[in-house]
Amino acid sequence: MPEATITPAKLSKLADAPYAFPYQGSKRALAHAIVPLIPTGTPRLIEPFAGSAAVAIGALHSGAVQAAHIRDLNAPLMALWDAVLATPAQLADEYEHLWKLGHDDAAGTFRLARDRFNISHRPADLLYLLNRIVKAAIRYNAKGEFNQGADNRRLGAKPKVTRDRIMRTAKCLGDRTTTSTGDYAELLHMAGPGDVVYMDPPYQGTSGSRDSRYVSGLPREAFARELARAVDTGVSFLISYDGTTGGRSYGANLPDELGLLHLHLRAGTSSQSTLQGGSEETIESLYVSPALVARLGGIDGALNRLRPTLGELQLPA
Repeated sequence: MPEATITPAKLSKLADAPYAFPYQGSKRALAHAIVPLIPTGTPRLIEPFAGSAAVAIGALHSGAVQAAHIRDLNAPLMALWDAVLATPAQLADEYEHLWKLGHDDAAGTFRLARDRFNISHRPADLLYLLNRIVKAAIRYNAKGEFNQGADNRRLGAKPKVTRDRIMRTAKCLGDRTTTSTGDYAELLHMAGPGDVVYMDPPYQGTSGSRDSRYVSGLPREAFARELARAVDTGVSFLISYDGTTGGRSYGANLPDELGLLHLHLRAGTSSQSTLQGGSEETIESLYVSPALVARLGGIDGALNRLRPTLGELQLPA
């Protein structure tokens, strides 16, 4: 299939979409391009590399889907999501307690939360760490322990702000969202004919080596094999996988043999470039499976949904 470079329309229905906690990545921005590619009336969105679950939240908030299932291999992260969904007020209370401790002793409270999290995986500790770490970027050491340092310029979002984020996210997801912990492949192949699967793999490479940012690596060849199987069985899926910043490529493209529509999305200025005083543009790749392209009315139908003049028309009222 051909490739196309697109500046996605900004969807007004996503302008006030909630988020529960800061998390590194561009999924919140890319949701403006991903949500329009979900056919209207889709019964369920499946997000097996959940992270911040930005796409599931955006799809539910906009009314593009009826339900969502989020999963991640990172069990403590999914425990945090379970707390957001089941006990949001308690989670907000526990965060407020930590934040107040940190207001008087920022360094000591951060060490306390990090050390305790590495022992017990307490959801409130992870929430506090995500609000305090540099660029909201989780890092793990060789033992699988959280080892990212604190951003000493900030104390984390104020309790009132965090409570509002959590409560709004819990209301958005509500009883329409289910969760699980585990590998992506099982969910990918369990998807029904009306479902859409969105994948944002945390690591791509040609070996099984681990990236310190994540709990587990994902070899490119193994991923491609699972995708080929999903293409053969007619699964509708979208994948964020590779891209460029300032002309520098990160990651190899997915194999042409998969027959995926390859879109290049302008995602704005790189956050890393901004931190270094630059203004390099990031281009993110988005791949669309043949089954989903067909549901969208072919390549032209898919591209039309991303045009600024038509993007708003693709979401239900």
